[in-house]
Amino acid sequence: MSKEEVGITVSKNEDFSEWYTQVVLKAKLADYAPVKGLIVLRPDGYSIWESLKETFDKKFRKKGIRNGFLPILIPESLLGKEQKHFAGFNPEVFWVTHSGTNEIGDRLALRPTSETLAYTLYSKWIQSWRDLPLKINFWNTALRAEIKATKPFLRTSEFLWQEGHTVHTTQEEAENEVLEILEIYQKTVEEELAIPVVTGKKSEKEKFVGAKYTTTMEAIMPDGKALQMGTSHFLAQNFSKPFEVKFADKDNVEHFAWQTSWGVSWRLIGAMIMVHGDDQGLSLPPKVAPIQVVIVPIYKNEEMKNIVISKANEIRDNIEKLGFRVHVDEREGISPGYKFNDWEMKGVPLRIELGPKDIEKESIVLAKRIEKEKTSISFNEISKISTILEEIQATMLKNAQEKAQENTFEISEYSEFKEKIERGGFIHAPWCGALECEEKIKEETGADIRVIPFNSENTTANCIFCKKTSQSIPIFARGY
Repeated sequence: MSKEEVGITVSKNEDFSEWYTQVVLKAKLADYAPVKGLIVLRPDGYSIWESLKETFDKKFRKKGIRNGFLPILIPESLLGKEQKHFAGFNPEVFWVTHSGTNEIGDRLALRPTSETLAYTLYSKWIQSWRDLPLKINFWNTALRAEIKATKPFLRTSEFLWQEGHTVHTTQEEAENEVLEILEIYQKTVEEELAIPVVTGKKSEKEKFVGAKYTTTMEAIMPDGKALQMGTSHFLAQNFSKPFEVKFADKDNVEHFAWQTSWGVSWRLIGAMIMVHGDDQGLSLPPKVAPIQVVIVPIYKNEEMKNIVISKANEIRDNIEKLGFRVHVDEREGISPGYKFNDWEMKGVPLRIELGPKDIEKESIVLAKRIEKEKTSISFNEISKISTILEEIQATMLKNAQEKAQENTFEISEYSEFKEKIERGGFIHAPWCGALECEEKIKEETGADIRVIPFNSENTTANCIFCKKTSQSIPIFARGY
């Protein structure tokens, strides 16, 4: 893209990948870093992440989860303690081998995930049942050498995420934690980002390496590909035994603890861009928008400029008192039309247009980003903006739910499955539970089992592939 190009130059329906990249860059959410596979988060992009962080932290605190910090370097000797877990990450690990010009001996991994480091420390911190449950969340970066094509927010070699690690005295308590966290994730994504998700379990093949089982939330994107939005893992005692995370009970009998881990990343921002954006650019749900309301003053001469801008600032102050993030666009030498298009591309949910005639009528013009619909309200009706933003948020979720439903199919015949998967979407199809069938379907169609929805057990149908009696009806899709 040349620097002279203004606005989005490709259609979302015609070239989804290029459209997505242009929206990320031109809406100024992120930019490419000098190192391949890395991106720089710009203030608007970081503001969205901060909004999600604030919401998650409030919900975590209510569950007794506190934030901590972990260093980014992990000794290789620690990673080797849980061989199956580490083997799953080894191809993606960045290694530090030198300090200056000197070899350091035991190589240091740049954190791909923090289980091994956290649990080494947990084994020191936990002595008795009085120390449990231990619930800590870490807002970190993680680094994994991406061997596939990179994409801002979706696949990068370094990414922002949160990872929670909890320790419990009983299996039941740990498994409850897994589901409670998944529910927090689901509600936050649907209520804040207006993205519908499906929750359930991963198959044995697709679960987190080292977990007893993995629960997940999955969303379907407008191009028909699935995106994993977050996971919550029941680790059982798979890590507590090699890392000796033990506690003495009330009778002073020692037991291995039960553990969970869970996380979401800035991939959520990528999903939001894909689900809500259009050919004009970004479209932001009001709850996470860095600017929720933008005011564009319209005037023709210097005399009117001062009057209009003064009124615009007064209106801004009144809207800010309602608790919203507001900006007055006072840029010189740019036409109102250019400003309208610019703020549409940046996805601001609500635009206010204010000119001399509006001031005479003591009213403002409101333009919604999602519908391009304009209405007017009087100065003394400013409080209606609260309701309007709530309606925008609700409409965005409703629209996303309808699109997801249009992209979801129930199929029982493999020939139809293969035909449908070429066009993409979530495909509910019966499965016998056999790894062989799962692998064959993946080999022949490129579709994974994305999620086995809760309560999807089914023994009345026949497996889509082998025609034996099914165990469940999972969702298959090609994914990012």
